[in-house]
Amino acid sequence: MTQEQITHYSKSLDREMHVMVYGHEGTPLLCFPTQNSMCRNYEDFGMIDQISDYINSGRVQLFVVDTVDAESWSLEHGENSWRSARQEQYFHYIVDEVVPLIHTHSGRMPAVTGLSMGANHAVITFFRRPDLFQGVIALSGVYNSNYFFHGWMDGTLYDNSPECFLPNMPLNHPYIPLYNQRKIILCCGQGAWEEEGIITLRNLERIFREKGIRAWCDFWGYDVNHDWPWWYKQMRYFLPHIIDP
Repeated sequence: MTQEQITHYSKSLDREMHVMVYGHEGTPLLCFPTQNSMCRNYEDFGMIDQISDYINSGRVQLFVVDTVDAESWSLEHGENSWRSARQEQYFHYIVDEVVPLIHTHSGRMPAVTGLSMGANHAVITFFRRPDLFQGVIALSGVYNSNYFFHGWMDGTLYDNSPECFLPNMPLNHPYIPLYNQRKIILCCGQGAWEEEGIITLRNLERIFREKGIRAWCDFWGYDVNHDWPWWYKQMRYFLPHIIDP
């Protein structure tokens, strides 16, 4: 399997960041790791092995990024305005720096995916900039910013909270037909550690319905836990629906 680690300086974050690239061609997939994790997260926890047939056959090329979650969503005792500003900087790092990097490597529009906290990033990024992505697969996210900020909100955090900004999107917003040209897949299990994910995905499902946004919100069984073995199964199940034939 072709793989490469890209190290580059981010102007948005004012630090060195890393991207792991797996595969030589195929649909580019921007991948967000689990909470506080870095670019080797998918490799270290076995996801790369689990979908190696897709990668080796040239059907998909993965770009796994670093996170700064420890400075934003996870920094529970930090200054909230700084935390939300850091998340906004990370968002701009992704759309202004990583997406062009993917285009340089593949020449194609990527899809975006994420696991757990990575699903939050995938959903934020996709719904703020659907013009940049051909679709999204989000697995086991908790999309309510209150879960991480305990009721605190400012304008920057609002922009990074799909449960907040999507309900206020006008029905004639130009992004809605653009969403409906993309593939939108959000999934969670109904087993251990998925309680908050179920609540927030049900809420997003209702919002999608009210706005006329066509999205596949899939709730797997009561034995399906918030953990890697199920994300392996879900990724293999959903990948064919989002990558090029």
